[in-house]
Amino acid sequence: MQIIDNIPVFGEHEANTLEQARLCARTADHFALMADGHLGYGVPIGGVIATELRISPTAVGFDIACGNKAVRLDIPGSELRTNIHRIMDDIWSTLSFGVGRKNAERVDHPLFEREAHEGWATEAAAPIKRKAEAQLGTIGSGNHYVDLFVDEQDRVWVGVHFGSRGLGHGIATWFLKAAGAQDGMMVEPVFFDAASDLGAQYIAAMQLGGAYAYAGRDWVCSRVAKLLGASIAEEVHNHHNFAWLEEHGGRQLWVCRKGATPAFPGQRGFVGGTMGEQSVILEGVSPDLSTTDGQEAAAAQAASLYSTVHGAGRVMGRKMAAGVYDRKTGVCKREGLVKPEMMNDWMQQSNVVLRGGGLDESPHCYKRLPEVLAAHGSTIRVLHTLTPVGVAMAGANEFDPYKD
Repeated sequence: MQIIDNIPVFGEHEANTLEQARLCARTADHFALMADGHLGYGVPIGGVIATELRISPTAVGFDIACGNKAVRLDIPGSELRTNIHRIMDDIWSTLSFGVGRKNAERVDHPLFEREAHEGWATEAAAPIKRKAEAQLGTIGSGNHYVDLFVDEQDRVWVGVHFGSRGLGHGIATWFLKAAGAQDGMMVEPVFFDAASDLGAQYIAAMQLGGAYAYAGRDWVCSRVAKLLGASIAEEVHNHHNFAWLEEHGGRQLWVCRKGATPAFPGQRGFVGGTMGEQSVILEGVSPDLSTTDGQEAAAAQAASLYSTVHGAGRVMGRKMAAGVYDRKTGVCKREGLVKPEMMNDWMQQSNVVLRGGGLDESPHCYKRLPEVLAAHGSTIRVLHTLTPVGVAMAGANEFDPYKD
């Protein structure tokens, strides 16, 4: 960990990411940047921003409650590998990948029952309840996925990454407008007084988005388990675009993590790598304060507000990677840096069966996960290393407004 202009910074970052972090830190009580950080809308991905009496819709972002869930199934890796092509075909044909999709299967969930959640009464969420019902359990596109892994004991895991879809995007858009947010990247975050009417409405609507995202990831993991004829034996589930009211240093703070995973001592998280590399199940540590290393870890935990990375972190923008196309004609206006043969070679060497996936999600576009994890030192420990066997994502050249 480094301290740059009074900001705790983990790992190495581009100048524009650090510039954005400085802009955010000016209006926050505390700001920290995780090692997978990169430029985001108003707040860097990997940013942890905390305030005592205010809450920031900018810091939570458009994809409210985007997060990861991993479940361990009660089948061996040998069974998965034997049937991997059929299994991936089944996942691809059963689940809804892509933009603006409705779930092909109706999902009845208690969250949609009358007065099930106070967030439905907010002006932002009420008009899009039917849309949310139709989209529950859809994955979307961009960096959202359904992956099949085996761990170091050759046990099968399912990992998913997506958020609250159109519901969260609609909520965020409404409140950002209500707060008078500027459009753009290098703009100061906006805040609500948490005790104000708008603040209370935002908290209720954001928490609704969180409940919705949990329900969607639960359904997808259960549906994949059913496709495999397996039962769920263990699960790990976290948001990484969300705000929590937490106590730090004797103060109650609204802690907004945008592309950052909560990692309190003993708290587990699923952190994904790239489509062609390993992911991990990790947990926050309880440092041994009698040692120098333990004291350093405890200081870093406090500085990060008990947060860690949510993924590998991008090093290449989507347009830079895949090029720029005219959506109407399909003509390439500008060549991208990642070529199809580059991604194909990586995936073949990784022995991963891929369904969908664009050049903008190639492993070439990301940092290496072991490096970003190492930057957080002994604040976390890896419990399981997950090797991908099958990956399903939306196809190339799809723009997803709901991604983080």
